Amino acid sequence: MNFLKPPEKIWKYLREIGLQYYPIYRFSVLNVDVVNILSPEDIEIILSSIKHTTKSMLYDMLHSWLGGGLLTSYGAKWHNRRKILTPTFHFHILEQFIDTFVEQSAKIVNKLEAECDKPWTNVVPLVSEYTLNSICETAMGTPMDEESSTCKRYVQKVHRIGEIYLHIITHPWCDFLLTFVFTPTFWELRRLVKELHAFSSSVIQKRKATFKRSDTKSETPSKRRQAMLDLLISAMNSGEPIDDQGIQEEVDTFIFEGHDTTSACISLTLLMLACHGDVQQKVVEEIQQVFGNSDRHPTHQDLSNLRYLEQVLKESLRMYPSVPLISRLSDEEVKMNSGYTIPAKSIVHIHIYDLHHNPTLYPDPYKFDPERFTVENSKNRHPFAYIPFSAGPRNCIGQRYAFLEIKIVIVEILKRFVLEAVDLPENITLLVNLVLRVKNGLRVKFKKR
Repeated sequence: MNFLKPPEKIWKYLREIGLQYYPIYRFSVLNVDVVNILSPEDIEIILSSIKHTTKSMLYDMLHSWLGGGLLTSYGAKWHNRRKILTPTFHFHILEQFIDTFVEQSAKIVNKLEAECDKPWTNVVPLVSEYTLNSICETAMGTPMDEESSTCKRYVQKVHRIGEIYLHIITHPWCDFLLTFVFTPTFWELRRLVKELHAFSSSVIQKRKATFKRSDTKSETPSKRRQAMLDLLISAMNSGEPIDDQGIQEEVDTFIFEGHDTTSACISLTLLMLACHGDVQQKVVEEIQQVFGNSDRHPTHQDLSNLRYLEQVLKESLRMYPSVPLISRLSDEEVKMNSGYTIPAKSIVHIHIYDLHHNPTLYPDPYKFDPERFTVENSKNRHPFAYIPFSAGPRNCIGQRYAFLEIKIVIVEILKRFVLEAVDLPENITLLVNLVLRVKNGLRVKFKKR
């Protein structure tokens, strides 16, 4: 398989061979076999099993940055970390985050006010700032400095790291032959990781100081917003199997995953709403039914009542899954539903994007149609035909957090603006990266409603 192509051509090539060799195919890189599965029946066998929960060597390159955090760890370490972190996403904790999401949404709305006189706005930087601010204040309990350019620099560094990792994946012999360490790119990667670690370390130190002051004042957790970082610090103080390095690993993981994946979803949903005025109008009418003319902060029940908006978000994540590919290591020989047997210790790529664009599962798969996700239209669909947050034991721990955050910002934007199309789906260029990316951003026109 030839991966010596630009990111956009690799993306297109993977789609072509996925259609050609559906439902399963294999390629080799430096004598390492990689099995690629695309059918929901085969995907269910891998993802639903507790035997195939180890991430493949594809994630090894992330260790210098994310260490052994929840994304990359496995076995007892992963189970312990998941157990510690699960309470962060309890219903009652998530409710505490609503006000923060509304406050951060107000900031992006204010910035969009100034964009209304422009012919178009690239939504990606604004949305990335919103999601990074939100994850730092909710999960880390540390508001960002609004006057600094820290957000912008952090996002740029994450994007650049993704490009470097893609280079390593598509030129594996460089790393294998140890020639990569003699290149400027290697030293750039080291510098970027060091700078990202410095950012997350500052977040941890700020929260630790706040945490100690709260303890001194005998402030109970119920009287302050419980951040994920609080749980990690409490767990370490209580003797749980996590130390300062472990806290750093989880903070790096959650800052990256908690802002980048939701940013991709929000940006592409705004594009879809701009391109489909009828869908946008239905969402606006639903918002008006729930909120009327009130500017009150939404409750969890309000957001649950926005059922059509939820269909829109699900369809957006079907068309543009934030993580288009995940990869596992087969713990033992496994027989696929398609009739093939995957050897033990094989790399198994699960192509979520191709699954979501399977014309048998989703007729006219490149058409944006939220009606696919009505209760009636969803009830007979294979349970592993739609997996934007993965599935099984290692599903995304933060999916309810993500939906809450995304719903709120979409509501606040649509209350105040009409979105008009500038870029169209057929004209955007998707790229291979850690998270789904679009070449040259996404342009939308905003008009005051």
